[in-house]
Amino acid sequence: MSMKDLKTTKAPVSTVTYNRNEFDAQTDNIYEAISITAKRAVQINAEIKKELLEKLEEFATYSDSLEEVFENKEQIEVSKFYEKLPKPHALAILEWLEDKIYHRNTEKDGE
Repeated sequence: MSMKDLKTTKAPVSTVTYNRNEFDAQTDNIYEAISITAKRAVQINAEIKKELLEKLEEFATYSDSLEEVFENKEQIEVSKFYEKLPKPHALAILEWLEDKIYHRNTEKDGE
């Protein structure tokens, strides 16, 4: 998930109720659907965190004193952007409902 994707996502930023039948339609098992989206949410969270840390590293200012903290406007704006994003689980659910998550059941594939 790139910065461009994050800017244009239609994932909700607040709580939304989904139709259970739509949510588990791909697997016919609500627990499997939740497990898949939870795993994808963990991946999305890691991607966002990595991207944020890379961007904040660009603004890093090193000093000899641990007590000195330097903040600049660009760094604050980057942080605010990431704080306003939809949560990773909301992004994962949107991907799931739009059939953008590849998944397979290895137990069924082995039969």
